[in-house]
Amino acid sequence: MRIAPLDASTEGAWAALFERCGCLCYCRYWHFGGTKNEWLARGVDAPLQNRDEHLAALSRGAPEATGLLAIDGSDAVGWMKLVPRTCVAKLVRQGPYRAAAALPLNEALKDKPGEPGKDEAIWSIGCLLVDPGRRRSGIARSLVLAAPAFVAAHGGAVVEAYPRRTSEDIHDAQAFMGTVALFASCGFDEHGGDGPYPIMRRRAEPPLRS
Repeated sequence: MRIAPLDASTEGAWAALFERCGCLCYCRYWHFGGTKNEWLARGVDAPLQNRDEHLAALSRGAPEATGLLAIDGSDAVGWMKLVPRTCVAKLVRQGPYRAAAALPLNEALKDKPGEPGKDEAIWSIGCLLVDPGRRRSGIARSLVLAAPAFVAAHGGAVVEAYPRRTSEDIHDAQAFMGTVALFASCGFDEHGGDGPYPIMRRRAEPPLRS
């Protein structure tokens, strides 16, 4: 298995993963400007519009289409939406995350000339999707561990995640933003949020050289 970015060479595998999972969103929820009922109606009546919108964004190089895939052979078995936080304003307007924009960046960003602006410096993990037949096998963890180097390579400084915290088992579909345990195991620390909806962060950094 390898981790690869979503691009023209992997977009077919990306679309096939969503089809196998029966996910009609094609990772467009955070970019949809209509009401909740309009979103649900689109999922029933025009799900391919979501797919086509995302692929069109990818084709024009829009940062909102950025993410990483776990590839096994020719198949995508996992996907992680990973974008500048400016691309998912709808996410951070959600109640528990409204204070996210006011959170200070990591100490490593202070007094460093040439660092990107605050908003551009933070990249968000907006979704995690794993093939149903491959869940609980470390795929999500592999994707999350690849995030800091990917963000650093694209000029970002912090990776931000918005997992669920619960003392009870939840269905995989309810954990599409990941879990606290997953991100903690990958070196993320809590930096705010609200109760079951913490904000977790890790500094972006290139991989260690061997």
